[in-house]
Amino acid sequence: MAVKVLVVDDSGFFRRRVSEILSADPDIQVVGTATNGREAIDQAQALKPDVITMDYEMPMMDGITAVRNIMQSCPTPVLMFSSLTHEGARVTLDALDAGAVDYLPKNFEDISRNPEKVKALLCEKVHTIARSNRRFSTFSPPSAPAAAAPTARGAAPAPASRPSPASPAATSSAAAPKRKSYKLVAIGTSTGGPVALQRVLTQLPASFPAPIVLIQHMPAAFTKAFAERLDKLCRITVKEAEDGDLLRPGLALLAPGGKQMMVDARGVVKILPGDERLNYKPCVDITFGSAAKSFSDKVLAVVLTGMGADGREGARLLKQSGSQVWAQDEASCVIYGMPMAVVKANLADAVYGLDDIGRHLAEACI
Repeated sequence: MAVKVLVVDDSGFFRRRVSEILSADPDIQVVGTATNGREAIDQAQALKPDVITMDYEMPMMDGITAVRNIMQSCPTPVLMFSSLTHEGARVTLDALDAGAVDYLPKNFEDISRNPEKVKALLCEKVHTIARSNRRFSTFSPPSAPAAAAPTARGAAPAPASRPSPASPAATSSAAAPKRKSYKLVAIGTSTGGPVALQRVLTQLPASFPAPIVLIQHMPAAFTKAFAERLDKLCRITVKEAEDGDLLRPGLALLAPGGKQMMVDARGVVKILPGDERLNYKPCVDITFGSAAKSFSDKVLAVVLTGMGADGREGARLLKQSGSQVWAQDEASCVIYGMPMAVVKANLADAVYGLDDIGRHLAEACI
């Protein structure tokens, strides 16, 4: 059955071009278009699409307000279009907070220069998010930045906002975590990751005893803004990693977009150019692999929501070194791809719901 898509954009050119690209896929049907957020809400309720593509800047009602309303009235996976700028990154992160599942750069040059590449990426994203959990559950947004005052650095950790419904696999492996003096916590994620990381990291105390590295599939223009956002919300310190940074307790280093991040046994971070042969820049497998080599059995790795299988081979290396690997459960994932790859390969020591992971990290690290 074809995936039904609603295309929302105030630009007539962009609406037509996106509609043409999607309609060329025999398994996608464009069921309607809208020119602003207000129309998008009405069309979403009337047409009940499987996926909505959404621009941000539109007259009458912007895309973020529309996403927030759609998530309340008729939860539907939304793919946001954004500009590759610092401001575009901020807006995109706001949209993900509001309930959007994923995003694509709104790059007119790419549309004219690499039409086949753009077509393949757009159609792949639509097919993937059509299968996301956002269709089947009411979206519960993370705490807004304005509500973060009680969680200022040094304050006591806030309780989880709601328990995640656990899948059968998660229930059987959700025992208390193994406590240990870990030298590194490494967290890898993709689609759904910005919100997932926010949920996990805001539960950690300022005195968290282990260094943290974060690998989120994200464009180069976005990671600095994302790190700044997390730093404002969390009690721990979060920054975009730079070459030569030192790992230290209570500091989370986010891999820069478009590059690769490795760690050595001295606790020094190495930032390397993105290898064109690799699909992901940054790549979870690369960072996990370097952590296994540098810290052997003293790593606690977590694989969160995301499409694909990045992290599986790195998790395999970590397991061979004696380290612990956790996976997010299916019920709380936006896309159960990366965690599923780890679980199916029998590499997960534990499977936890998203809202339990931060608490378990705080319990496990001594």
